[in-house]
Amino acid sequence: MTEPLWTLDTAAAAMGGRAVADAAASRDLSGISIDTRTLKVGDLFFAIRGEARDGHDFVRDALARGAGAAVVAEERAADLAEAGPVIAVPARDEDGVLAAMRGLAAAARARTGARVLAVTGSVGKTGTKEALRHVLAAQGVTHASVASYNNHWGVPLTLSRMPAASEFGVFEVGMNHAGEIAPLTRLVRPEIAIVTTVEPVHIEHFRSLSGIADAKGEIFYGLEPGGVAIVNRDNPNFERLEAHALASRAGRIVSFGEHREADVRAERIVMRPDLSIVDVRAMGQAVTYQLGTPGRHTALNSLAVIAAVQALGADLALAALSLAQLRPPVGRGARTMLRIGDGEALLVDESYNANPASIRAALSTLAGAETAGRRIAILGDMMELGADAPALHRELAGAVEEHGIDLVLTAGPLMQELFEALPASRRAAARPTSADLVDPVLDLVRPGDAVMVKGSNSTRMGRIVEALKARYGAQDQDLAVGRSG
Repeated sequence: MTEPLWTLDTAAAAMGGRAVADAAASRDLSGISIDTRTLKVGDLFFAIRGEARDGHDFVRDALARGAGAAVVAEERAADLAEAGPVIAVPARDEDGVLAAMRGLAAAARARTGARVLAVTGSVGKTGTKEALRHVLAAQGVTHASVASYNNHWGVPLTLSRMPAASEFGVFEVGMNHAGEIAPLTRLVRPEIAIVTTVEPVHIEHFRSLSGIADAKGEIFYGLEPGGVAIVNRDNPNFERLEAHALASRAGRIVSFGEHREADVRAERIVMRPDLSIVDVRAMGQAVTYQLGTPGRHTALNSLAVIAAVQALGADLALAALSLAQLRPPVGRGARTMLRIGDGEALLVDESYNANPASIRAALSTLAGAETAGRRIAILGDMMELGADAPALHRELAGAVEEHGIDLVLTAGPLMQELFEALPASRRAAARPTSADLVDPVLDLVRPGDAVMVKGSNSTRMGRIVEALKARYGAQDQDLAVGRSG
């Protein structure tokens, strides 16, 4: 019989709350939910207050759908208890229900014997987290963040969902502002913390790249005593990140990259259209592995995975074998063949997010795609770049030229800057929004083309991906193009 994730009484005790329905105090809870649309029978539903909606308005619906119980603010408990079992939690200056979920997350961390890792970085943190999930799952029961659940509610939600029997836990930790990572990493208490890289992402909230490096360096604040800090040796902010690690409770700092002084160093990276081959010297040990996703950026991030596996004392050879089967997260490089007439076109879905570094990486990967036709980049605005945003978009013209991208279509006023910076021969279409760009894209694509779609999540470039699949049919490929941020 499967052990419950929590029981109602243990969950209530962990959160400092009280079970209003005493008869249900021993009720088993099989999961955690904050959204009735994805709620499963037996979930513990948290009525979190969001920017637009209050979760308390959905408690009755959650209980009617089979939630095992709901966590509600004390002042709402009497009104909602008639709908089913609820746990009342005390009010606080902030959202008391969210604070209660942090309490449950802390209890989950306290009860586990799992080896815990945390990953952050301007680019590549989700892909690195997924790679760690993939390789560690072959060596033990592994729990990891869903999608990019890396913020003030995503991290405690993920941690509170962690089964007690987990052997490994992998957590993604993100930020938009300074000071956001520190409380999350102290909650996760990793024994291994990774910073993939530092790039001008969310730069509008910082004075400089150094400020972003300092914010990323907060991930080391939560390291368990004697833990391992893993840092990108190639990044110009390496010494700044190293200083944060030295100021933490880390017992060791491990660097990765192509730098000659990197502890885990790529001696050779062979790029192929649908995979990479990496020769690594890891703390003096030679390792060669095939990576099931192409792209130099993905290969370099895989070095952090190798460093983490070695720091854990896990099976390095098995991890190297597992990397050959690695596939990218949704919206971060998934490869699909479109059926157009009697031929096919390659679609690369990078629509989840974008910044200058990840777009350059995606263009490089598109350049390496095997195709008899044109290489087409469909790009949406990059957000949170501050006053330099127009210039940062224009500067992508050099990467388009360098990688021989044949045609570019853009959505949004910022990408209009790039469009105008390109020679006329590379301009296909520019529109105000991704919705306006759908028809031009559908009319343009021909058999033999390789098409890459990328933009910040708020630009909704995914609608172009879905429109292409709907019009031309689609078959997801076993091989996929790697994530670029």
